[in-house]
Amino acid sequence: MQETEVKLISGRGSRTLSESVSKIMNIPLCDVTVNQFSDGEFQPVINDSIRGHHVFIIQSTFQPSDNLMELLMLVDACKRASARYITVVMPYYGYARQDRKDRPRVSIASKLVADLLTVAGASRVMTMDVHADQIQGFFNIPLDHLFGSSIFIPYLNSLNLDNLCIAAPDVGSTKRARYYAQQFNCEMVICDKYRKKHNEVAEMTLIGDVRGKNVILVDDIIDTGNTLCKAADLLMENGAVSVRAMCTHPVLSGKAYENVEKSSLVELAVSDTIPLHRTDNKIKVITVADLFASAIESTFQYKSIHSLFIKNTLKSS
Repeated sequence: MQETEVKLISGRGSRTLSESVSKIMNIPLCDVTVNQFSDGEFQPVINDSIRGHHVFIIQSTFQPSDNLMELLMLVDACKRASARYITVVMPYYGYARQDRKDRPRVSIASKLVADLLTVAGASRVMTMDVHADQIQGFFNIPLDHLFGSSIFIPYLNSLNLDNLCIAAPDVGSTKRARYYAQQFNCEMVICDKYRKKHNEVAEMTLIGDVRGKNVILVDDIIDTGNTLCKAADLLMENGAVSVRAMCTHPVLSGKAYENVEKSSLVELAVSDTIPLHRTDNKIKVITVADLFASAIESTFQYKSIHSLFIKNTLKSS
């Protein structure tokens, strides 16, 4: 009987991140060809044998939706090629913001994605900073949920900022911001927003005092940047010395780059769960390749990944 090996497969959307993980683990990516048809339909073909092996498919499901479809097709292909175990490594979980019925007659798309992955043949899912914690309960297969704070807290620690204050750009980010504030033993404030429609903030008020503080805005996703940039401007208007932001997933759609450039933000730190469309002087990318490589290795070796959730590089109070 052949020995089970780790096989790494990359979708087209996460090729750069996959190559970094491959290099760290010293495991080559499987050769995958994508046949493209004239009508836009495509067909991924895995050219290496994966029979009896533990396969890790790395693909974030940001737009376009072809990224999600390609991921599902790769999972299906692995199942039909008799892979022993299929782990979907989805650094960014697309459609995660549609996690509940916030109005009549709408889809809970994040649950639908969970069902699609399971039906396609995934044995396990690994992701990072999903938009809502309840999404973990949408799966009937194991899900490993990694945290962006694992990379952002050491970076924030290295900045050696005095009079630190953590800010939540909206009420939904309060739990995440409170965690950072507890780690650095500092104060936390909340920017309470009111929306009239998606991607447009109508009004925002500050809860807390930021006078004389170096403020860090913490969130999981930056999309158009409207909320984050409006929050940064509000903090500066209320006496903050500087404002930086740390967001795990750089969706950065619409006029996001222009919004960040024109805002009061000194810096926007993001991860590489989604590749940037372009470089920007204010945007710093911190890789998650080492974190996912460690999680993949531990999963294959049936070791606990609990240590990856322990942040022991904190700034002393």
